[in-house]
Amino acid sequence: MPDDPARAAGPWAAATFLGGLSAGTVSELLTMGVRRQYASGATMLREGATAAHVVLLLTGFAKVTTAVEGLATLLGIRLPGEVVGEIGVLTGEPRNATVTACGRVGAVLVPRGDFEAFLRRRPEAATSVTAAVVRQLRWANRRRSEFAAFPAHLRLARVLTEIAEVCGQERPDGSVEITVPLSQPELATMIAIAQATMHKAVGELRERNLVATGYRRVVILDPAALRALGEGR
Repeated sequence: MPDDPARAAGPWAAATFLGGLSAGTVSELLTMGVRRQYASGATMLREGATAAHVVLLLTGFAKVTTAVEGLATLLGIRLPGEVVGEIGVLTGEPRNATVTACGRVGAVLVPRGDFEAFLRRRPEAATSVTAAVVRQLRWANRRRSEFAAFPAHLRLARVLTEIAEVCGQERPDGSVEITVPLSQPELATMIAIAQATMHKAVGELRERNLVATGYRRVVILDPAALRALGEGR
C-alpha cells in the first residue's frame, strides 16, 4: 500500500464517513491509526469483545452479524469509507456485533482514546459519525416495518436492490453481480424469514428471470425490474 493512506484508497462514496470529510481531515485521522490487511473471512471485530478501537474501511467490504439464539444474523454490509466499531467506542460498552471481511479488506485501526480526541477537535467528523449511526438505525427500522408489510419475495427484491447499490458490479449485458459473497441463510436472517421461505422467494425471483444464483453468489439479471417489484410497481 502507498505511504499516504488518504491517497491510497479514495475516493469514497459521499454518504460514507470518510467520504463526507475533507481531504485534510481524512489524512489527519488515518495517520493516527495502524494499517491492516484482512484476508477473506477474517474476523475484524468480535461481538462481546472490549471496544478498544474503531476500524476505518479503506478498501473492500465487510459483513456485520450478531448472534440471535445461537445463529448468526446478518445486520448489514459496510463498504469502503465507512467506520465500524464506533458504537462500542462511543458508549464504552462491549462490541454489539461481529464484523467479518468479505474478500480482502484494507483498513486503518484507530485507538479509542485517539478517536475520541479527534472527534472533539473535529466537530464535522463527530457530526459525520452521528449521521452514520442514524443511517444504520433508519435502515434497521425500515427493515422491521417491511417484515409486516411485504411478502417474502418483495422483501428479498428490496434488500437485493439496496445491496447491489453499494456493492454491485455491472456486467456488459446490463446485469449486476453482487460482489460480496452472500448465502441464502444470511439473506434470510436479514429479512427475518425461514430458510424454507427463502428458497421459495428466490425461486419466484428466478422464475421471473430477475436473478440468478450460485454458491454464495447473486446476479441481478434485470435491475430495473427487480427495483420495480420491490417498490410494488
